[in-house]
Order: sequence, then C-alpha cells, then structure tokens
Amino acid sequence: MALTREQMAMRVAKELQDGYYVNLGIGIPTLVANYVPTGIAVMLQSENGLLGMGPYPDEAAVDADMINAGKETVTAVQGAAIFSSAESFAMIRGGHVDLTVLGAFEVDQQGNIASWTIPGKLVKGMGGAMDLVAGAKNIICTMTHASKHGESKLLAQCSLPLTGKSCINKVITDLALLEIREGAFHLLERAPGVSVTEIQQKTAGRLVVPSHVPEMIF
Repeated sequence: MALTREQMAMRVAKELQDGYYVNLGIGIPTLVANYVPTGIAVMLQSENGLLGMGPYPDEAAVDADMINAGKETVTAVQGAAIFSSAESFAMIRGGHVDLTVLGAFEVDQQGNIASWTIPGKLVKGMGGAMDLVAGAKNIICTMTHASKHGESKLLAQCSLPLTGKSCINKVITDLALLEIREGAFHLLERAPGVSVTEIQQKTAGRLVVPSHVPEMIF
C-alpha cells in the first residue's frame, strides 16, 4: 500500500542525524518537523529567518508571526534564533545546512530536479529552492512516485525547467526509498505491501534492483 504524506515524512525523519542543521521545503517536507526521532538534536531552519523550528502548534500555542517557508504557523524549540531572510540565505549559500528536504515535480536519474514551474500553469515559483540545491551538503527529495494519471515522476531526463543539476542524493516516494548514483535510481527500500514490480512499472528512469529489497520500517 502506498505511503501517506505523514508516513513519507516519518521515513524522511529517519535520515536525520544528531547535530544536523536541516532545511525543510514546502509541502510534505514541512511535516518532517513532527517526526524528529527521540534522542537526537537537530536544528530545523526556515529560509524566512528561523533557526530552531519546532512542530506545528496546538490551538492554544498558535502565534501568527511564527511561520515556516510555507506560511504555516510553527513553534520554536529552546535555543531558537530569529533573524532576517538575508541572514538565512547567507547560511544556505555558505554551505552551513547539512540536509535539505524538498518536494518536486520531477527528478531524473542524474540527480536533476524540476520543482518550480510547469509551463502554462500558475505555480508559486522558485522561492529559495535554487539557493538550497546549490548550498546544501545533502538533499533528499520527497514526492509521489507517479502523477494522479499514473505517469512516472522518476525519469531518465527531466522534461520541466530545472531547479538544480546533479544535486539530489535520495528520493523518498509513496512507494520506495531510492538512492541516485552512477546515473541510475538504486532501490533501497519499498513501502509495506508494495511490490518491486509496481515500483519498476512506475519508474521511467533507469532502476537498479538488488536481489533483496526490504520493506520500510517505521
């Protein structure tokens, strides 16, 4: 069975490491803040000027001035800092972010990502994604494996305008966890109940499948 958005965020959260500075993009990535594993300390950074972002607030804790990059209200953890967007982008461009988690329209087998525009459609635009793909040390993309029409989003070559080139390290979809290297998607894990055959059918790019593909564990 395909993963829910929350389950995808939970699997992304397992990639966090103690001491990481992490930027979460708009969409599914923002949910990762709710699933940081116990026993590790990470600082979540929002490009609009917050370092130390916490999970979504309950109704009593809502502060309309405390928002993430997606304009959603969030909380701040102990030790958090608030500063200007210019300083936030200086952190990103200076390579001080250990991990960035982004959504995407398409990702291809060379690690290219298309996430900011679909010609002829009104979308929100680039935002800080171009800076993030250039400045982060490690980038994970989380997205649905295929469109609602069943068309693969994991391609041999992106068809949409690129956000960044050869920058995506891993992709976590509603069907699988894949690593991008050597010009191919390498299948590492599959969602519980999802077959390797289904993943193969919905991956348009080159897919390398090992002899055993374990199910994800949450």
